[in-house]
Amino acid sequence: MSQVSLVKVRKVYPSGIQAVNDVSLGIERREFVVLVGPSGCGKTTVLRMIAGLEQATSGTLYIGDRIVNDVPPKDRDIAMVFQNYALYPHMSVFENMAFALKLRKYPKSEITARVNDTAEILGIKGLLERKPKELSGGQRQRVALGRAIVRKPLVFLFDEPLSNLDAKLRVQMRTEIKKLHQRLQTTMIYVTHDQTEALTMGDRIVVLKDGVVQQVADPITLYDRPVNKFTASFIGMPPMNFIEGTVIKMDGKFYFQSGSCKLRVVDSFVPALASYVSRSVIFGIRAEDIYDKLFAVEASPDNTVRAVCEVVEPMGAEAYLYLRAGSSAFVARVSGHIRPGVNQDIDLVFDMSKAHFFDKNTEKSVIGASQPLTTS
Repeated sequence: MSQVSLVKVRKVYPSGIQAVNDVSLGIERREFVVLVGPSGCGKTTVLRMIAGLEQATSGTLYIGDRIVNDVPPKDRDIAMVFQNYALYPHMSVFENMAFALKLRKYPKSEITARVNDTAEILGIKGLLERKPKELSGGQRQRVALGRAIVRKPLVFLFDEPLSNLDAKLRVQMRTEIKKLHQRLQTTMIYVTHDQTEALTMGDRIVVLKDGVVQQVADPITLYDRPVNKFTASFIGMPPMNFIEGTVIKMDGKFYFQSGSCKLRVVDSFVPALASYVSRSVIFGIRAEDIYDKLFAVEASPDNTVRAVCEVVEPMGAEAYLYLRAGSSAFVARVSGHIRPGVNQDIDLVFDMSKAHFFDKNTEKSVIGASQPLTTS
C-alpha cells in the first residue's frame, strides 16, 4: 500500500465553500511529491488534512495501512515544516530542535545525539546556542527543517517553506532539501505555488485548480504532455502561448489557421484532429519552440509566420520576444544575441511537432496526454 493515500477526500467549510473536491491520490514510500497550483486551489488544505490540522468532510486518509481520519496530529507520525518557521523565540536552536523529543520523554543522551547529528547534516552545528532572532532567514529555515528531521517521522510535510526567502537563497535551499530527501530516503509532500520549485524538486507533481486534481505526473510528462489548457499554462515559464483558430483541410493536408497565420499540422496529429476540421480549437506552443527563421534548420512557408516585435526582454543567454501577428499575440524565447528592433517585422518558425491542440469548450488536450509528441 502507498505510504500516504487519499480516497475521494473532500473539504467543505461551514460557509459552504468547497476547498477540496474528491481528491484521490497515492504517495509511495520515499517519494517526493509536490502539490502545486495558484492561490486558493486547495493544496495547503490537502496538506493540513494529511497532518490532521483540518478535518476532512468526507473520504478516507491513510498513512501506511492505518486510517487516520480521527487520529490526532501528534499520533500520525508526521512532521510539518511551516512557511513562517514557527520557532520558539525564547528557546535556543538546540532547544527548538529538541522540544518535540522532550515532550515524548526521550532520554537526554538520545536527544543530544539526534540534535547534533541533524545539525551536522544541515550545517548549523555552530548555531545551536543562538536564539532565532540571531539567525538569518536561511538559518531559521534550516532549524525548522532540523526540528522535523530529529523526530524521524514516516512523512515530512512542507507548506511553502521557501516563500519568505530571497530568490538566490530559495534556489540554494531547494537544492539542499532535495539532497536531504536523497539522504534521508523519507516520504516528503511539498506544497508550493512556484512551478519552478515543483519542476526542479518533485518526483511527481500534483496540479490542483479549484480543489480538483488536474494532472498527476513526473515533471517531464507534465511539461511535454499536459492534459488540459490549465496545466499547459501553469507549468512552464514563460507560460505556453495560446492562439484560437480553426482546423482546415487543403489538398489533403491539415492546417491550423488564425487570421493570416496558417501552419501545417504534422501528420502524426492528423487522426486526433480529423473530427475538428472547420471547428474552432486552441493552438498551444511553448516559447522555446518558436525560432528565428535565420537560425531554424527546417523553415518552410508551412511553418513560418511573419510577426511584429513589440517588446524585447534581454535575459542574458536568451531573450524573450513579445510578438503580434494580426490579432494573435505570443512570446518567443530565442538566443540572447537576437535583438530585433521594436515594431520590426521578423519571420519566425514554429516547431509544429511540439504543438498542442485543446478543445475550445472543454479545454482538454485534443492530442491526448498518452500520445507522444513525435515528428511527422
